[in-house]
Amino acid sequence: MPVTYNTATRNARLTAVRDQIDAGAGAGVLQIGTTGMATVLAEITLADPCATIASGVLTFSGFPRSDTSANASGTAAAARIRDSNGVDVITGLTVGTSGADINLDTTTIAAGQQVQITSATITHAG
Repeated sequence: MPVTYNTATRNARLTAVRDQIDAGAGAGVLQIGTTGMATVLAEITLADPCATIASGVLTFSGFPRSDTSANASGTAAAARIRDSNGVDVITGLTVGTSGADINLDTTTIAAGQQVQITSATITHAG
């Protein structure tokens, strides 16, 4: 049987995640990569504070946001979020053009191109 949390508990857990992303001297970073993050395609600095939380959903602030020059070429398939010290806070995020954790204008990325993230949310299960 799945575990179910009330909204206050989901919000508290997501607040802890947001606070970890915002830890350190600077803003957190969202990295977009190929499958399994084998290659980092783009890096976007997040707002600080990075998100708002309501009804069990963490919604990242300040989007759309862009990386003006992609690091490498490939198909975006995964994402992770690190704090300003380079420590992974969230891994395994889905990437797509709609309906994913991280939504881009396109998942086909060429080195040097602008990569725009149109929205980013994390919904707490249960």
